Amino acid sequence: MIKRTQLANVILSTVMLAVVGCSSSPEDEQLVLGNRSEQALYQDAKEKMKLGNFNAATATLSALDSKYPFGPLSHQVQLDLIYSYYKSGKTTEAIATIDRFTRLNPNHSDVDYAIYMRGLTNMEADKNLFQELIGIDRSDRDPTRSRQAFEDFRRLIEKYPDSKYAADAQKRMLFIKSRLAKYEIAIARFYMRREAYVAAANRGRYVLEYYSDTPHVQEALEIMVECYDQLKLDELKNNAMKTLKLNYPSSSFIS
Repeated sequence: MIKRTQLANVILSTVMLAVVGCSSSPEDEQLVLGNRSEQALYQDAKEKMKLGNFNAATATLSALDSKYPFGPLSHQVQLDLIYSYYKSGKTTEAIATIDRFTRLNPNHSDVDYAIYMRGLTNMEADKNLFQELIGIDRSDRDPTRSRQAFEDFRRLIEKYPDSKYAADAQKRMLFIKSRLAKYEIAIARFYMRREAYVAAANRGRYVLEYYSDTPHVQEALEIMVECYDQLKLDELKNNAMKTLKLNYPSSSFIS
């Protein structure tokens, strides 16, 4: 377990990094941008990205995007801006830039990349840094952003099956399905603690129907067996038990 002082140091370090990344005032930034060419500004932004200073890169790229919206580098600037927003944790700005790019450039050769980055950004938005740092399992948190990421990756695979990002998108969809299945299990457990056995059993059945290729099927079946037993629904209990025995013979529910 991380001690309170250690956690405080981590949080303080994170805050200090954020302050450093945002230290330049708008006036200073405008002064730097004012007399520089598009190419010079872009090279400066690329150097910041190379150094991992994505907060500074987003400031330069955003200003570049505003100053030269139709320049020869405009598309690449927007794509780099998407990535920099993603890397700096600015998910709202990343999604807005992605949606603008795909709407205005539906036939661009890098639209598949933009859609892929939308999925990555939504996945990142589903995480909670501080919960992960202190080891709290919050599988019951709202999975809306994970569902959106799943739809983003599905869209990529359906529209651009030959994209170089398709294989990774497919793997991420499997990961997201496991996360969504775990959410259903957590909610089922919540209902069981309140003796809402019908609702809990329905959550278990939902996992079987939609997430049968995840590691949470056994737990879903066990929930169904227990709930149907409590409800005295012997036929449904026996069917669930039969499936459990066939697929997970080592389950502790099998006597």
